[in-house]
Amino acid sequence: MKIILTTLNSKFIHSNLAIRYLKEYVRDIQHVEIVEFTINQQIEHIVSEIYKMAPDLVGFSTYIWNIEEILEICQTLKIVSPNTKILLGGPEVSFDGKFLLKEHPFIDYIIYGEGEDTFREFISSSKMEKINGLIYRNKDEDICVNPPRKLLENLDKITSPYESFGDEFRNKIVYYESSRGCPFNCQFCLSSTIKGVRYFPIERVKRDIKNLIEGGVSQVKFVDRTFNANKRYSMEIMDYIMDLNPEDVNFHFEVTAHLIDDEFLEYLRKPKPGLFQFEVGVQSTNSDTIEAIGRVTDFEKLKKITLKIKSFGNIHQHLDLIAGLPYEDYNSFESSFNDVYSIRPEKLQLGFLKLLKGSGLRNDERKYDFKYLDKPPYEILKNKYIDYRDIIKLKGIEDLVEKYYNEGYFLHSLEFIIRNNYFSSFKFYEEFSMYWEEQQLNKVSHSRNSLYLILLDYFRYMKFKCEDIFVELLKLDYICNNRRQNLPNGIKRSENNLSQSKLHPLLKNNELLERYLSEYKDMPTKQLINNIIVESFDYDVFRIINNEYKPYNEKSTLYILFKYYQTNMNRYETYDITNYVEELI
Repeated sequence: MKIILTTLNSKFIHSNLAIRYLKEYVRDIQHVEIVEFTINQQIEHIVSEIYKMAPDLVGFSTYIWNIEEILEICQTLKIVSPNTKILLGGPEVSFDGKFLLKEHPFIDYIIYGEGEDTFREFISSSKMEKINGLIYRNKDEDICVNPPRKLLENLDKITSPYESFGDEFRNKIVYYESSRGCPFNCQFCLSSTIKGVRYFPIERVKRDIKNLIEGGVSQVKFVDRTFNANKRYSMEIMDYIMDLNPEDVNFHFEVTAHLIDDEFLEYLRKPKPGLFQFEVGVQSTNSDTIEAIGRVTDFEKLKKITLKIKSFGNIHQHLDLIAGLPYEDYNSFESSFNDVYSIRPEKLQLGFLKLLKGSGLRNDERKYDFKYLDKPPYEILKNKYIDYRDIIKLKGIEDLVEKYYNEGYFLHSLEFIIRNNYFSSFKFYEEFSMYWEEQQLNKVSHSRNSLYLILLDYFRYMKFKCEDIFVELLKLDYICNNRRQNLPNGIKRSENNLSQSKLHPLLKNNELLERYLSEYKDMPTKQLINNIIVESFDYDVFRIINNEYKPYNEKSTLYILFKYYQTNMNRYETYDITNYVEELI
């Protein structure tokens, strides 16, 4: 029997963990081929590729982002290859499998719940009725739902898919788990349906990490729902990664802030910049909302911890909010937004509630009067606390937070606008989104350069004060994040800027080279220029930043050296070299 396991990833650089687990779990009894596609590929192309492989059985790993495309692929595949059996598994079919088989006669089998043991029995047994965790049609075409399967007690029974893989994952994002389950009971999350936490053996995890690093992956994204649920276990993993000291790879963990004690917090000073990245779920700072969704959150403690981590300057933090939760109206969400924004995390991820199949909130949809389309991604349109009009407004705000805040390209210009013109960060994004829509900017795509000019146009439209200082900060943001000599139209270069004829002798200054560019001191000046920029500013922008962005009227020429990197954490460094330039002039 020829078996293919496949899925549609959201991006080409992603890889699927589930189908690799299944392949390894049956390696001793059945050869299985893996092929992966993306949701951006044409359905016809995917069907043709599977058809040419001539499988007897094809299994699909399903999620909210790919289920609709997979169903279309299955329907077409069944027409052109009616003898090919089709099996679905994954979270998107684990809670209404009987309905799916009834509505889609081209599907033959569904595995629900944890799939490894079920899949192994499925391909080695002819007695479908005895396989727990399986939904199928019997000879009379009746749909049969077998009892659920117990969870694996020993996760090490699952052979690692990362023992040997060549260049398969080079420069890709690899999803990895060191544990299954979650100690918490969040009602919007499917992890709440599985009680307890089970861990893979630590030595196995270490072997996998070493193999992935040596395999050249760009990011290892741990899918553990609470990576730091076991402090000692998580610290041992992080210690091992730090000991390996890998380059050009980043490790992403979902952590719960209130579990980070003083010992762990002090420990987090150690990692080198860019090695680790934390995702911290806040969801809301409304106490009624937190209670309703089963969260365990002390926001003041969370804020203290995340600010402390931020002060270390070595770990990116992504903080999450969810709009549309119970008891969270528009004004309450504004408060939650401002609370989280005050931390200034590297990313503020603003999501919208999805009523996932099997989740507690979906079961309580009548209680909160959730209105949503019962099709992926099951995102709510309104509830008894927030209406659709407000959801639309939050969508506009989310778009601008993504464009302007989350990439860090407008750090100083945004701070200057907000601190000097708004009593709340949310109000800025709210008014900016209204301007965005009034100018019909939401109807066209924008280059990064155009985003700088749009922000400048908005500043002028609002008639904010100190435009000349704002333009200097906008210029600072641009040069920090764009390794180019040319500035966008509308952002003027200072008349005091150094000419090339003076830049060359400046970069031959041994003291300057030793102090700021020691790694380049033996490099020819013509080559060194490609790694740095020297720019003149008509205001001391460092003074403004250090004085909490308060403007002042006194002009004073400042020369800044920009040095660029390719790391995940720090893209650049800046130095005041005014004294060196004045000596030259």
